[in-house]
Amino acid sequence: MERRHTLKSLNSFTHKNHRCSTSHTTFFEQSSIAGQLAEDHATVLEWSKEKGIAVQRDYAVMIQGQGITKEKFNLSLQFHPASGTWYSDAFLNGLEIFKISDPASNNLAGPNPDLLSHPFAPPHFSVYVQISIKRIIIIIIISVVPAGFIFHFILVFFILRKQKKKTRKTSSKEANTQTLPLPSALCRRFSLVEIKTATNNFDELLLIGVGGFGNVYKGYIDEGSTPAAIKRLKPGSQHGVQEFMTEIQMLSQLRHLHLVSLIGYCCESNEMLLVYDFMDRGTLQDHLYNNSSNPSLSWKQRLHICIGAAKGLHYLHAGAVHNIIHRDVKSTNILLDDKWVAKVSDFGLSKIGPSGISITHISTVVKGSLGYLDPEYYKRQRLTVKSDVYSFGVVLFEVLCGRPPLMRTVEKQQMSLAHWAVSCYEDGTLDQIVDKALKGQIAPECLTKFGEIGVRCLHEDGSQRPSMDEIVWCLEFALILQESAETHQEHLVTAIEMLEISNV
Repeated sequence: MERRHTLKSLNSFTHKNHRCSTSHTTFFEQSSIAGQLAEDHATVLEWSKEKGIAVQRDYAVMIQGQGITKEKFNLSLQFHPASGTWYSDAFLNGLEIFKISDPASNNLAGPNPDLLSHPFAPPHFSVYVQISIKRIIIIIIISVVPAGFIFHFILVFFILRKQKKKTRKTSSKEANTQTLPLPSALCRRFSLVEIKTATNNFDELLLIGVGGFGNVYKGYIDEGSTPAAIKRLKPGSQHGVQEFMTEIQMLSQLRHLHLVSLIGYCCESNEMLLVYDFMDRGTLQDHLYNNSSNPSLSWKQRLHICIGAAKGLHYLHAGAVHNIIHRDVKSTNILLDDKWVAKVSDFGLSKIGPSGISITHISTVVKGSLGYLDPEYYKRQRLTVKSDVYSFGVVLFEVLCGRPPLMRTVEKQQMSLAHWAVSCYEDGTLDQIVDKALKGQIAPECLTKFGEIGVRCLHEDGSQRPSMDEIVWCLEFALILQESAETHQEHLVTAIEMLEISNV
């Protein structure tokens, strides 16, 4: 509903957008502009129809007198509660004041136009009032919609940006693996459907290993005719995209009796999977401790396994096109096939070693497994092939002692296997820490030689450690000593038996 007071003359000033709101039932107000009463008994709630709603009022006022010729004129706006007011909580939300221009010159700079009489206008004051619900709605929309639009625009922008990064990261994973220079004759790309078929959709019954990188399943590829070990890397694991790519690059180009063979890989639907030849006997660690279901290995079996692993590492260091540093040599990364042949595995942390005579190391972030880390590499972040040698020295004493590299439930001097073994060797008590399952099996000469090799591998100064080639030779010599001692013992037993027979 609108109320209008029509003015025949032009008005000098317009008081626009006088907006009030109230939260209670009734409010009476007197509004004054430039000392003149604009509206008496103004009821805000009656205008808004309900509490908490803003309303807009437009007033046009003519100002007369000497003040209008001055350079500056002070215009005041006042509100006074009328008598009988119940509540006084209405407030002014906004105000716009402007001067109406001269219609002849369209200029605000000149004096105010003369007032023309109008039969319906008061002599000193004219007011124009309009209440418009539509205008109220428009004002609310104009003020709220832009803010809401900006907020939603920013929100949508960040959501799309995050999704774009995620998509780019996922597509980058797949693109990087797809563009790898993989020889098709050596490395096969599997589809995710093939992998799920091979593992019966990653059936828990086929789970054969769990690690920080993810899970390992036993699967059957080629229509179920070929067993395979399928490593499923989990997102955000220590073995990320880079390690995944590194292992594919390394193993697809390496072939050796004592290195695990990579059959292929799968990179699809954010899944990263590696497919290897299946190793029936599991890991070396499984046969040393923490697994009572496996029978204990004999000493000669352990020697053959150590020699095989050493040959695999020697091939990496000196036999491949580039010397390769494994960087994570440990007993769980030495696998055993059905004939107990050792295979070095897990090349996710491997690095191409230094090239050239003048370059002896590469500087890189320390990675590896606690208990096996080369202290020189750990302290100086300088990686060399001798870092693998140190780790292999820890494995040698694992094999000899049948215990983990780190134990926190023993005395302080025994916690680190590397430190304890070196100390016992130097004290001449190495035989006292040998695995009880090997009691009476190791020839003294063989034990001495084996201990010597292990201690040399654990030398604090990497340059003083033997090469893997030398380690292979020393281990083979230890095996010869063991076999010679056993042969001598057999001959001695045979001679004694023959002597006893002759005396009968």
